[in-house]
Amino acid sequence: MSNNTSLKVVVAESSVIIRSGIIAVLKRLSSLNIHPIEVSSPEGLHGYIHMHTPDILIVNPTFGGWFDLPSFKTENSKGGIRYVAIVSTVIDINILKEYDEQISICDDQELISTKINHLLCNDEPEEEGENEQEALSQREKEIITCVVKGMTNKTIADQLFLSIHTVITHRRNIARKLQIHSPAGLTIYAIVNKLVEIQDIKETL
Repeated sequence: MSNNTSLKVVVAESSVIIRSGIIAVLKRLSSLNIHPIEVSSPEGLHGYIHMHTPDILIVNPTFGGWFDLPSFKTENSKGGIRYVAIVSTVIDINILKEYDEQISICDDQELISTKINHLLCNDEPEEEGENEQEALSQREKEIITCVVKGMTNKTIADQLFLSIHTVITHRRNIARKLQIHSPAGLTIYAIVNKLVEIQDIKETL
């Protein structure tokens, strides 16, 4: 998408701190021309959606007590909107699967930018059973490679010039995308998908 294209992004969140923080990050994403719209109540969201069609709706699944995304889509019946969940508390993973993407209040600016760009590049929903590796960013693949070589989070952070917090966030996202929660499982995944060669990790097995 061209940098000159203005993106209408609605941020629906009752917490002014979280809402303002997300909007501040969105405004700093120089690779995208984002026009953010703040919405603090369900009534305000329905009023806006009735008049406009945003490109992206970033909403807390607990917005208004509980945000029923399937019902919202049915009621508004507007295509082309991409839905992103704001994860600020523990949320059932089955609820998050209803969204096109999710951002955590722990995500850094680089990760949020990557997620939004990935979202905009995927106009069509992924087919069921599509190669899971395609859902990983290049940075996430690099981190998997480091993990299966036995590196600690600090070593990975130093090698990739990231903060330890960012590495941990990436690892959480990798576990969510692949549903793999152990280094051994990641090792098998990395070998099968040719992210590493067996000789590179034989000393750590």
